[in-house]
Amino acid sequence: MANPCNPCGACNPCGPCGAADEVELSAAQANAAYACIKGSLKAGYAKSGNQWVTAYQSWTNYAAMPYVSDTHGGRFVNNYANARGSNYGLFENAGPSPEGTVLAKDSFSVKPNGKVGAGPLFLMEKMAAGFNAESHDWRYTLILPNGKILGTTGGKNSAKVGFCIECHAVAEEQDSRFFLDEDYRK
Repeated sequence: MANPCNPCGACNPCGPCGAADEVELSAAQANAAYACIKGSLKAGYAKSGNQWVTAYQSWTNYAAMPYVSDTHGGRFVNNYANARGSNYGLFENAGPSPEGTVLAKDSFSVKPNGKVGAGPLFLMEKMAAGFNAESHDWRYTLILPNGKILGTTGGKNSAKVGFCIECHAVAEEQDSRFFLDEDYRK
């Protein structure tokens, strides 16, 4: 059974960022869909006032194409990292992330009829040692497509991003980071 507290879980399609129907796209189709919605994603997320929203699309995107992430509601996602987090591009050989690393995963869905819809933005910020032992000093923030911040580790509605911590905890040897499949790497 899915975690009912995870608004992006595949079994919670009625949430504000409910799961997407499964659609297969070629690399060209996925990139075209993203190009179509990229500006509106940024505009929607910007309503949150989060400092990273206006910059993340200028960071390195380590995904060659948007790919389906089952752990992010079956949505198409990208993997951005700021300059401080550039070791992300070494993937399994990256070692720990330095403080100040920010990873951003924007998302969108594509319906069987071709309609492209905005999904949430998932942020991970590597904080100073001692910030939060349970999250391995990562601050997770989930921003809905309309700019509403669902929750932030150590901040407002922190419990609503507890599922992020739980999921990423299994990647402790990779500093709580999951790396995209080799087929999708640049």
